[in-house]
Amino acid sequence: MTTPGWTLSSKRGLPVAGTLALFLSRALFPILLLLPPVRRWALGNHLLWLYLGTLAFALAFLFVPIVRSFATWRGILDYPDARKVHGVPTPLLGGAAVYAAFALTVLYNFEFSRGLKGVAVGATVVVLVGLLDDVFNLPASVKLAGHGVGALVALGYGVTLRIIPETWPAADWANGLVTILWFLTVTNAIQFLDGMDGLATGLGVIASLFISVTALQTSQPYLMFLSAALLGACLGFLPYNFHPGGSARVFLGDGGASFIGFTLAGLAVMGEWARDDPLIALCTPILILGVPLFDIAFVAVNRIVAGKVHSVHEWLAFVGKDHIHHRFEALGLNKTESVLLIFFISVTLGLSAILLKDATPYEASLLLLQAVSILSIVAVLESVGRRSG
Repeated sequence: MTTPGWTLSSKRGLPVAGTLALFLSRALFPILLLLPPVRRWALGNHLLWLYLGTLAFALAFLFVPIVRSFATWRGILDYPDARKVHGVPTPLLGGAAVYAAFALTVLYNFEFSRGLKGVAVGATVVVLVGLLDDVFNLPASVKLAGHGVGALVALGYGVTLRIIPETWPAADWANGLVTILWFLTVTNAIQFLDGMDGLATGLGVIASLFISVTALQTSQPYLMFLSAALLGACLGFLPYNFHPGGSARVFLGDGGASFIGFTLAGLAVMGEWARDDPLIALCTPILILGVPLFDIAFVAVNRIVAGKVHSVHEWLAFVGKDHIHHRFEALGLNKTESVLLIFFISVTLGLSAILLKDATPYEASLLLLQAVSILSIVAVLESVGRRSG
């Protein structure tokens, strides 16, 4: 599956020496950031959030061309077909760069809490399964089993949603089951939206930003800084993947999309979004991840109602152009417009999540009603897009 004629030269024909010079110039910035005096300066000037985001960005920006060249060399490409929106074979494995940038930033800067260990090890399992899928095209059931193993690892380290009151019978088992379902849902929801250039990564940026802001609001600096690292890693990948009016130079692949989804799910579980109000504690991460959660639920219901799937196996194996970005494109929006519209919807829901913390019960009800109204508008637009497509 190697690409004929591929060499170490870049796409524009730069000689090897020029390519190496470009790599070294890009490597200089993250190397400077990794110097202990630079980190101490950022910490002393209360700029750790910016430092972490910038370091993760610089590392991802450095790593993406490397994994892109490797994927091209080995022929690990995503080829166009009827259900995809790109028109030329495109290298995969971009998610490996995002994962590496996040992992190095975290390893260099964080003392690992038990919860972070669980999310980190679980995310590593998910990334490995995703990368294997990018190379060998694994069955959907195998991928889902891999995501489940990642969720069980996180659960084993105590990363657990506390939705069912402890006084209820079998509360621990029920909360564990809900936690696994949460990881599986968010991971796959982000993965399903990796169907247009920049969409999954951009949603990762937006969700990371709002998790970071709400963590700051709720005095959770550890979580705020972790989110900054994920935000920076996604931003470092985005210039290679999102070119308005052009085509992506590399794709996240299943490894990258599932890593972003799993990590966002883990950050949401690790957070304490409201100590005395379980409704706000539950709704805050749901609003931040509202677009992917809505999409996976809306698509599942539509496929069942339309009789397209009749079992869990069929639902896992089903592929089609029926997600939110496909519906918006069917309405007449181009790819860039569809992606940007989804970003704006996600930002709107994230702003509602920020306001939830200090809202009175009446105000919280209005914010939730507003979110439901926004998603209802999206549902109507998708229904029109389904008829148009």
